[in-house]
Parts: sequence; C-alpha cells; structure tokens
Amino acid sequence: MNLTYFDLLSALVILVVGIIVAKIILGIFKRGLEKTNLPELVVEFLSRFLLALLYVAVILATVSVLGADISSLVVGLSAVIGLVLGFGMQDTLTNLAAGIWIATLRPFDKGEYVSVTGYSGSVSAVGFMATELLTPDNKFITIPNKVIWGSPIENATRMPTRRADVNVGISYDAKLEQAIQIAMDLMKGNTMVLSDPAPAVVTTELADSSVNLQLRAWANTPDFWAVKGALTNGILKAYKEADIEIPFPQLDIHMNKE
Repeated sequence: MNLTYFDLLSALVILVVGIIVAKIILGIFKRGLEKTNLPELVVEFLSRFLLALLYVAVILATVSVLGADISSLVVGLSAVIGLVLGFGMQDTLTNLAAGIWIATLRPFDKGEYVSVTGYSGSVSAVGFMATELLTPDNKFITIPNKVIWGSPIENATRMPTRRADVNVGISYDAKLEQAIQIAMDLMKGNTMVLSDPAPAVVTTELADSSVNLQLRAWANTPDFWAVKGALTNGILKAYKEADIEIPFPQLDIHMNKE
C-alpha cells in the first residue's frame, strides 16, 4: 500500500477534526442530559461512554483514509477482543457492569464523601473500570468498580443531618451533675447545633481513671466538622474554667516494706 503525503495529510485532518467534532457532540450531549435533571454522576458516566465510542469512530475513519479495509479491521479487532476475553477480561467486564450499577443505583453521588475498602474521600467520578476519590489532603485514589460494588459503602454526606459525638473524661472527684450541665449549656449555646433532635450528654463508661462522658449534638451535615471542633475545644475550656479535672491515665504503685 503506497501512501502519499496527501493521504497522510488527509488522515491527520480527519483525526484532528474528528476529535474536535467529538468534543462538540459531547458538549451538546451533556447539556441535553443536564436538562433532564439526571444526577451528575450518571451524566458523567454516560458522557465518558459516548466519548469513547466517538473516539473509536474517529480512529476508524482515520484508518479508512489511509486505505485500510475497515470491515477486515473490525473483524480482526473482534477476533482479538474475543481472544482477550477468553484469557482474563472477566474482571474488566465485571468492573464495567459494576460501574453501570453504581451510576444507576447511586449509593453515592459526585462530591459526596464516602468510605469504602479502607479508603475515604470525595467522589470525583465513576469511570468504566474504576471510581475516583479525592482525599481531604488532595490525594487521588482509584478503586476498581467491582471492589466498591462488593463492599460496604459508608456515605458520610448523603443525609441532611449528622450527629457530632465528642468524648471527654472527668475525675471521679468531680460533680457529675455540674459537668453534664456545663456540657449541655455549651451545646445549646452553639447556633449550629440543632434543637431537634435535642442535644444530650450520656455517661459511656466508668473507666480506670475517669468517668467518661459523650456530648451528642445534631447538626446540618455541612456544619458537622465545625460543630465537632467547636465542642471539642469548648468543653476543654469550660471544664478548666469550672475547675473540673480532665484526668489522664495513671497508675498507682504501692510498695510494702518488709
């Protein structure tokens, strides 16, 4: 097969124009999906799928300009794909199917904070083969879809409200009722703490060195970390001002002199 400079130039033009047209079609497709009020995660998944198909079409068109027989190329690709499927593409197909289920049933949406298989982060996207997470310290994590679909998923931001729990220990010599009242006043004085459900303080344990209390305050999910931080710092300050001791673990050793 003799290729001229004109053939190569034509192929290059088709490749470049095809990529540009594919992106234009993708933009129109995404805008159309956004008008349907579909979840952003589903829009992202379908857009990636369409883009992959468009790129395949552009490559085939480019190859045809170079004089290759597309029909034989398609048959050859089909044979190769069939061979690869027989030697381990089961995982790939499983990941693809899992990605479709995730995008359809939406155990999480784009931007939600999840924990799965020991990893936590905000959902960046769900691709054909893997789900992408972004951690609070800006680490990019890719997890195969089949692993996610087969594992428990903890979604920290799906519900509109969350309960912030703050644990604190007080000395056995401290007045329990006073300590509870100070903690209640602290929570009720925080404007981000919801009144319904009402905040509460419970005794969780009679430990070796302390009586352990837990402050339980409900907040809107976006305010969760701010509430937890404010209560953690606030209870320390409030107990110091009230001379309520927050003990540290200690061990008493008694020695008998013979």
